[in-house]
Amino acid sequence: MKDTGNILFSGVGGQGILLASELTVYSLLAAGYDAKKSEVHGMAQRGGSVTAQLRYGKKVYSPLIEPGGADIQVAFEMMEAVRYLPYLHKGSKVVVNTQKILPPAVATGQAEYPEDVLDHLREREIVVVPVDAFDIAREVGEVRTANVVMVGALSAFLPVDVANFEDIIRHHVPEKYIDVNLKAFAAGRKVSE
Repeated sequence: MKDTGNILFSGVGGQGILLASELTVYSLLAAGYDAKKSEVHGMAQRGGSVTAQLRYGKKVYSPLIEPGGADIQVAFEMMEAVRYLPYLHKGSKVVVNTQKILPPAVATGQAEYPEDVLDHLREREIVVVPVDAFDIAREVGEVRTANVVMVGALSAFLPVDVANFEDIIRHHVPEKYIDVNLKAFAAGRKVSE
């Protein structure tokens, strides 16, 4: 087992980032790892940036990730992947949702959304795993499961059995949404396998 692993979740308020980080931390704990998580809500209710930092290993003393220390970033929106570049290093993996959520400056025509976001990440020798989470969630029958699609894509890179994630989903999602969330998780995992 690697001593520690560092995962940075980033996105825009309302994308389910906090639930995604909770499902991940509980799955790591169930697998026998020590895991710690911290979250920053910021201006989440106004579409602002939301992050969660998660560290796991044999023994973890702090949930905070130093710049250059994130092994994996789970970016729920493409520009959010770029916003947190200082946390990444060569060889980091970025599981990135290809959905674009236009920031106010772009929506009002004051700026343009860059078209080469994924190429910009690859140029920095970062492993990019694009996931069309919104489309996959729509295919499984519930667009609100895009966050669980992202957890599924992330899960392929973690030392945790699929059964652990499935059990955690069953215990942390309302009963009437369990089946569709399990489908979303499985579909997201297929993207990364």
